[in-house]
Amino acid sequence: MSTDWLIKNAELVNEGRRFHADVRVKQGRIDAIAGDLDARPGEQVVDASGLWLLPGMIDDQVHFREPGLTQKADIAHESRACAAGGITSYMEMPNTKPPALDRETLEAKYARAADVSAVNYAFYMGASNDNLEAIKRLDPLAAPGVKVFMGASTGNMLVDNPEVLDGIFKYAPTPIITHCEDTPMIDINLAKAHEKYGDDIPPREHPLIRSREACIKSTRLAIELAKRHNSRLHVLHISTADELALFQPGPLKGKRITAETCVHFLHFDDRDYERLGFLIKCNPAIKTSADREAIIKALAEGRLDVLATDHAPHLLEEKGQLYDKAPGGLPLVQFALQAALQRVFDGQLTLERVVEAVTHAPATLFDVKDRGYLREGYAADLVLVDPKKPHTVTREEVLSKCGWSPFEGTTFNSSIVSTFVNGQRVWDGKSVDQSVRGQRLAFAR
Repeated sequence: MSTDWLIKNAELVNEGRRFHADVRVKQGRIDAIAGDLDARPGEQVVDASGLWLLPGMIDDQVHFREPGLTQKADIAHESRACAAGGITSYMEMPNTKPPALDRETLEAKYARAADVSAVNYAFYMGASNDNLEAIKRLDPLAAPGVKVFMGASTGNMLVDNPEVLDGIFKYAPTPIITHCEDTPMIDINLAKAHEKYGDDIPPREHPLIRSREACIKSTRLAIELAKRHNSRLHVLHISTADELALFQPGPLKGKRITAETCVHFLHFDDRDYERLGFLIKCNPAIKTSADREAIIKALAEGRLDVLATDHAPHLLEEKGQLYDKAPGGLPLVQFALQAALQRVFDGQLTLERVVEAVTHAPATLFDVKDRGYLREGYAADLVLVDPKKPHTVTREEVLSKCGWSPFEGTTFNSSIVSTFVNGQRVWDGKSVDQSVRGQRLAFAR
């Protein structure tokens, strides 16, 4: 039984506007948005004076490691970290064990999430050299998209057969989501680094091994294939200034080829390897301050359409290994929205543009039904942010199962006060309501 709420005196941020209003939430949906709404019997009233009310973040790129890698992370822990961070829906990647390369494995992940996920969820179908027929048969309502590792990957999820790749771009019934890095180029760079350093390759070499050239080559190939077949392509985690010219600025509407970057590419640059080492090793790699500035500018102008996390937890002891064994990936969801909002306080992005990139754009891009906007009749996935309450990240508060954050010691200007999922308050600023369960995302295609 969901609680009905009346949120009073908030500053709403929605569809390019900022305005003060009250919001009534009834039976899990936004019932009314207006000024001076009067409380009704049974409603819980929240005084949101001085707070921003945003539609909950939709993170279209997470790795929750379940099934098969649950020593690092699992749906229960990571979804609660999402709730604490203002993320109300996520789309999870297929490179679990076993990988989600068929409908049966995909549906098993949905079943698990229905039992344990604190926020809303969807799961991508993966691509391999061997599952083109399964991709052709995919129900477009069953997954947000098909994930293609076009370059470096592990297991059997690297698609390097040109005929299969062409077939995926020709036949995929959903958006195609790509990780673009060129494996042969990376292998050559890695061999050179081993010649120079032996096994003790320093963290600063990571963006030279997983180089900008490897990103550019692979991204160009994805775009070429998408244009050949008029595919709906979404290129993930753009990390270089060089790739930005491959995408068009402006509104998302009408684009067949879109791109995304991630919060860590807005926050860190290669100077941080000295301080954080392999804790910020990720694929593609964090690159230079010039790349970071160019990415922020491209996000501001709509050349990059979506801002996500690529949340990918690993254990601290794994991160403490030598280069070849230290895995790539960072836990990010719990503090991602605050990290994104920091660019607003820095004057680099508008608040309206951040909301567009983290919520409206993924909702529109993936045809998410009745979510991603503050609209009457839509699901009440909401986040209240205090823009005047600084928050310093500590290890003790980390909810991800891996137990650490690359943001430890960072002070953000804002705090997440409350997160509502389908009208239920899952985060109250201090703890997660363990009884709340999210819903399977529906797609209006």
